[in-house]
Amino acid sequence: MNSSSSKPKEQFVHSVFESIAPKYDIMNDILSFRRHKAWRKFTMKKMNMSPGDTAIDLCCGTCDWTISMAQTSGGSITGLDFSNNMLEIGRRKITEYGLQSQITLVQGNAMELPFDDNSFQYATIGFGLRNVPDLRQVLHEMKRVVKPGGMVVCLELSKPTWQPFKGLYYFYFKHLLPMLGKLIAKRYEQYKWLPDSLVQFPGRDELAQIFRETGLTRVEAHALTGGIAALHIGMKEKTDV
Repeated sequence: MNSSSSKPKEQFVHSVFESIAPKYDIMNDILSFRRHKAWRKFTMKKMNMSPGDTAIDLCCGTCDWTISMAQTSGGSITGLDFSNNMLEIGRRKITEYGLQSQITLVQGNAMELPFDDNSFQYATIGFGLRNVPDLRQVLHEMKRVVKPGGMVVCLELSKPTWQPFKGLYYFYFKHLLPMLGKLIAKRYEQYKWLPDSLVQFPGRDELAQIFRETGLTRVEAHALTGGIAALHIGMKEKTDV
């Protein structure tokens, strides 16, 4: 996708997240059937961070995952998001946890990361990859900024394949979720857009293949909660500099 065609999506997504920021955490519970914390716990176990490990958390939003990594590794963690409203909520949480010296927040674009090559042990993106204009470009950037031997990690909503769960989930996602968005966050159009973003997003196996095409190795894909979410992990080769 070229930059001119990606601009309208980028601007629209930015406006969505600026407007839903105050209710984002509540809506995350609803969106994931309150499973997103368990998914992140499973992800952190798979990541197996060591003391002092560094990470860049793309599309960090209100910084739940950023904070988890800081608490686990004790190392320097950077959170990046293009929505200042989301980052403001994240800043408040970071202050509450007393992690200001450990976590740096940057307002920036996941498509063009303002960091040198080989800067972090981990590059993560949680529930953000389906919102970017060009997911391949973002994965290339994530691979670029991790050190050789580093890990690229994506936790994202996915497409359940098991019936009848698949039918029930899509009904919930397409019809009930936007109504809940209207009721709780006073935003109908923004939450109507979320299921549309998932329709365009690759399925679990397809995304694993894109990870491999990006040059990542030892790619793992894990289905979570009947496939409504998926964890993808890929490694940057130690010889890949």
